[in-house]
Amino acid sequence: MSLLNAVVDATRSGAVDIIDLTTPLRESTPILELPPPLANTLPFRLEEISRYDDRGPGWYWNNIHTGEHTGTHLDAPVHWVSGRDGHDVSQAPLHTLVAPAAVIDMTAEATADPDFLLEIDHIRHWEKQHGPLPEGGWLLYRTGWDARGEDAIAFTNAGHTPGVSVECATWLAEESTLTGFGVETVGTDAGAAAGFEPAFPCHSMLLGAGKWGLTSLRNLGRLPATGALLIVSPLPIVGGSGSPARVLALVERSAE
Repeated sequence: MSLLNAVVDATRSGAVDIIDLTTPLRESTPILELPPPLANTLPFRLEEISRYDDRGPGWYWNNIHTGEHTGTHLDAPVHWVSGRDGHDVSQAPLHTLVAPAAVIDMTAEATADPDFLLEIDHIRHWEKQHGPLPEGGWLLYRTGWDARGEDAIAFTNAGHTPGVSVECATWLAEESTLTGFGVETVGTDAGAAAGFEPAFPCHSMLLGAGKWGLTSLRNLGRLPATGALLIVSPLPIVGGSGSPARVLALVERSAE
C-alpha cells in the first residue's frame, strides 16, 4: 500500500481524525474594526445572483463581498510594512501550508486575565514538557477565545484580548525555527498591542521576518500539544495581503 493510500485509509477508519479549525463565514462573523480615520475591511456578505429562478432556472450562486482578513484567514508577510518586500498570499510556500503544528494552551491564564500575554518563559516551560517547537512548523496559541466566536461583542471584548509580549514576538520571529503563528482571536496581536513598542509586534516582527499568521482558529482544544499536521488552504490571490482560509488538522487518534 502506498503512503498516501495509507493516509486515506487512516482518515476513513478513524485512526486519523480530520479536525476543522475554521470559523464559518457569515454576515455576523466578527472582524477587526479600526478607529477613525483608519480604513476598515468589509464584513462578509453574500449577494445572490440566481436561485433556480428566471435569473438562472437550474442553478444557485452568489457573489462574495468581503475582505482578505475576514474570519479564519492567513496573513502574508506583505500584509505589514515590515514585510512589504516579502511574499504575497499567492506565493505562500507549499511546505508552509502543510506543516506540523504545536499547541500551547494558556486558556486558564487568558480566562483569568483577558489581556494576558504569552512570554518566552511560557514557551520554554512548554518545551521542557513536550520537546522543541517543530522546525518549519506552526505554533498555535490556545486561549479559549473561540468560545466567544458567535458573539462579536464578546469576541472583540472592547479591545481586551490576549496576545503576545514584544519580547516573545521578537523571539518567535528571530530565534524560533517556526514558519508561522496561529491564534483564536481576531488578530495575531493582543487587543492592547497598538500601545506596545513597537506597536503590533506579532505583525511587525513575524511578518517582517517572512513568517505567516493565522487568526480566528477554532477547535484547538481538540489538538494534542504535538503531533498534528496542519493544512492551510487560502485563495491564491495574486498581490493579496492575505486570504480567508479553510484550515484543517490531521491528528492520530492515539495521540490525543
